[in-house]
Amino acid sequence: MRGGWRLAVIGTVIGLAVARWLGGSVRVKRRTPAERARWMQAVCRDLLRVMGVRVTPGWTGLKPGASAEAGLMVCNHLGYLDILVLAADSPVIFVAKSEVRGWPVLGWLAGMAGTLFVDRARRGDVARVAEEMTEALAGGVSVAVFLEGTSSDGSRVLPFKTSLLEPAIRRRWLVLPMSLDYTVPAGRSAAGEVCWWGDMRLAPHLLNLVTIPWIRARVARGEAVAAAGDMDRKTLARLLHERVEALRAAGGDASRGQGRRCPPVVATHDSGAWLAEV
Repeated sequence: MRGGWRLAVIGTVIGLAVARWLGGSVRVKRRTPAERARWMQAVCRDLLRVMGVRVTPGWTGLKPGASAEAGLMVCNHLGYLDILVLAADSPVIFVAKSEVRGWPVLGWLAGMAGTLFVDRARRGDVARVAEEMTEALAGGVSVAVFLEGTSSDGSRVLPFKTSLLEPAIRRRWLVLPMSLDYTVPAGRSAAGEVCWWGDMRLAPHLLNLVTIPWIRARVARGEAVAAAGDMDRKTLARLLHERVEALRAAGGDASRGQGRRCPPVVATHDSGAWLAEV
């Protein structure tokens, strides 16, 4: 009963959001990255509220008084719910593999939200996407990437791909390490019911997800890294991986005894990945 009600309301929220978008005075294709990100933030907040997902701040490595600036957000990847959580938390656009564009409903919504699609079959397409990332950052909107290249169960951070770090170094972007973690009620499994990984199928997973009474999503933020011209992308990837893993581990320590987190099983498949190796 809970799942059916939530699915009906989710459909209504999406329909109203699309109607509001299309009914605006500015043509869809002319909307700026900031306008798209704000639209996505409002929609995702409504969706999470209906789904019973509460976003809370996790452990943070930020210094007291540190200001929030737009930058390249590098986060661990646990599944499609990550997109809603990060977008609801702050205005952001995402970089995704081009295959996502063809996903039913989700692909269309991703395009509406300003997602930057990378064509892995086209050598050098990262350079084109880098220009669009620069435009978004210049407009004060952060850009999120999942450098693991796939989703996992959250028991550890998988190795990072490095292609999208090259423009960050050349253009000296701020890079923002982050970590996500989910907690669910006792008797439910975050790894099996919230995280979307391995060979899990989307529809059955989503239908089960909306039956979970509540989900707590923790967003942990680390101190920004200023990408410097004297770095190479492997060095930057190693530094970011260490920081994201530290945030993830700290979140795991804080969550013990507060519902059930992911058990120690590592995923290596590609069911939920938005960004595979490019």
